[in-house]
Amino acid sequence: MTHPSRITRALIAAAGLAVLAACGGQTQNRAAEPTKAAVPAPPEKKPVKGLPGMPPVLDPEDVYAADRPGRLSPVVKDFPSRVYVPNSESDTVSVIDPQTYEIIDTIPVGRQPQHVVPSWDLKTLWVNNNRGHTLTPIDPKTGKAGKPVEVHDPYNLYFTPNGRYAVVMASLDRELVFRDPHTMEIRKTVPVSCYGVNHADFSLDGRYFIVSCEFSGELLKVDTERMEVVGQQKLPFEGAMPQDVKLSPDGKRFYVADMMAHGMWVLDGDRFTKPTLLRTGKGCHGLYVSRDSREMYISNRGEGTVSVFDFTQNRLTKKWHLPDGGSPDMGGVSADGKVLWLSGRYGAEVYAIDTRTGTQLARIPVGSGPHGLAVYPQPGRYSLGHTGVFR
Repeated sequence: MTHPSRITRALIAAAGLAVLAACGGQTQNRAAEPTKAAVPAPPEKKPVKGLPGMPPVLDPEDVYAADRPGRLSPVVKDFPSRVYVPNSESDTVSVIDPQTYEIIDTIPVGRQPQHVVPSWDLKTLWVNNNRGHTLTPIDPKTGKAGKPVEVHDPYNLYFTPNGRYAVVMASLDRELVFRDPHTMEIRKTVPVSCYGVNHADFSLDGRYFIVSCEFSGELLKVDTERMEVVGQQKLPFEGAMPQDVKLSPDGKRFYVADMMAHGMWVLDGDRFTKPTLLRTGKGCHGLYVSRDSREMYISNRGEGTVSVFDFTQNRLTKKWHLPDGGSPDMGGVSADGKVLWLSGRYGAEVYAIDTRTGTQLARIPVGSGPHGLAVYPQPGRYSLGHTGVFR
């Protein structure tokens, strides 16, 4: 048997040490590499248990998720883009082409038209002829008016989120009248003790809605399915005059414009507790959510301005002043989200405002006393009423 030489043994030992060193180095390198922490999956959004028959809530954190730019329902995708302006003292509706800013038609309607309201199924525009006690249907595809339907004291009009009922805000009659959404036949009349019911909005799940009472400075909470008033409170401001109502995107707060308190009330609708006041400007009147659900445009009718409220920051961030003043009232946002349209209540005019800069794009003469104008069509699956509250 041949024994390895001293040199050979030395070489073998050295090789072994080299292998061990290499292995140790690899171990050190592996230990030095940063370990990737497991990224937790985002929490699953709990589905909303909505009013029976209501289309499902797309996003529990954004009730306006269906209202993104260009997301037109197949029902309205072929309708021409128009702005319908009810002139309450001229008993007409001016129809504006938003591309040219020109009036292309004037439609005679009943006495004192207050609002133009898209139906729940998006197929009809209803003109609320308050003193004429009728609703005039307009076909938004042709722009033609149909036969008026007799409805007493229709100051404003809403639809339950499941499309089962139309809800007429009978302001002077002191009633909420639930009607068939197509024929307008009465299904239930709910007398109220406040005075001047006029605007409303529904909760995230559609199970209740908050109503403003203009002339008595009160708010109502109404159970949608039971069709009953379940809460009532007086606003904590002497001479309060609440107007438009709008739900926050996350469904946690209601905002109520007040033209005498010169700001909007912030209310927890679920608990229906005492609201707080955020001052925006003189004659705070209309509330309109941006297409990305980040901001809300607030018309201050008494000072000719529009305030911008940021939902995420929970504060007012901008105020736009109309050149030469004005009386911005009710309106809506264009389908692409780039233009805010508002009626000029006391100037017989309509304003088109750039939503990025606040620049006035047009000032269009219309009939006398323009009020609740509707921009149509707009994105959304269905309409809750007023001048266009879509979800």
